Amino acid sequence: MVELSGVLGVAMVALGMVLTPGPNMIYLLSRSITQGRRAGVVSLSGVAVGFLVYLLATNLGLSVVFLAVPELYVAVKLAGAAYLAYLAWNALRPGGVSVFAPEELPHDSPRRLFTMGLMTNLLNPKIAIMYLSLIPQFISLEAGNVLLQGFLLGSVQIVVALTVNLGIVLAAGAIAVFLARRPSWLRVQRYLMGAALGLLAVSVATDTSAPARA
Repeated sequence: MVELSGVLGVAMVALGMVLTPGPNMIYLLSRSITQGRRAGVVSLSGVAVGFLVYLLATNLGLSVVFLAVPELYVAVKLAGAAYLAYLAWNALRPGGVSVFAPEELPHDSPRRLFTMGLMTNLLNPKIAIMYLSLIPQFISLEAGNVLLQGFLLGSVQIVVALTVNLGIVLAAGAIAVFLARRPSWLRVQRYLMGAALGLLAVSVATDTSAPARA
């Protein structure tokens, strides 16, 4: 049985991760703003399948690889931290652009939108870190079936992430227009998100925990 503290912990971590700008948010925002809500929802469906791939892979044995080769686990974690630091720099550097700033993009077919959403999520280091490093910390060996706990906690992350991302997709156009009329707000949003990404990068890089045994 999954402990309530574990469920709440994963929900809070998932909320913090989904609210910091990364590949998924940037892709969903760009498509929703330039091609409309329907394109954003189709893209989000690809992101959802990407979450399921991570959920299955990590709970059915991927973590065993990292337990057997801890150096590989450290390399993945440091690569993820470096990517988060890169996103932070892009947000904080002079001339940086907010994720809500509209830009011109070609219109894509639903099939391409789905595929791009899927690939964006599969190649997202934030999600890899989430499933390989963060969620396992909330699994309790004393609580029973570890595999079941992994699936349930992963499902909590997926529900939180999809709910927030759907809200972002539906509100992207209105938010972009609102912020475009208030340039100072765009700068504040950019600095806050950049600082949050920087702190997350430091936290991930300095974390010494090992992947949980499935």
